[in-house]
Amino acid sequence: MIEKLSEHDETAEYVTDKKGKPKADSNLRDTEKIPLVQNIDDYFEEEVLKYYSDAWYDTKKNKVGYEINFTQNFYVYEPPRSLEDIEADINKVTAEIQKLLKDD
Repeated sequence: MIEKLSEHDETAEYVTDKKGKPKADSNLRDTEKIPLVQNIDDYFEEEVLKYYSDAWYDTKKNKVGYEINFTQNFYVYEPPRSLEDIEADINKVTAEIQKLLKDD
């Protein structure tokens, strides 16, 4: 609730916990997909710190996983039916509906 009543101030001091460690601002949180062959610390230094020198991350929230893009690996393209075939099917179904309505 307190977040709704406050606003981000770039010039303010960092909010810290009792141990003096900075508290995360969930509005500034971001995620990255890092290749498995690359070290997380190296990636963070190369791709994040050079743009945001005061950035940090909580190592407890690191998740290691693998993404399989099923569309890229298993999808087989099938071209759509021709417009003439679709129109013929629509006309056929329409005729069947009209016949059923006349039978009542």
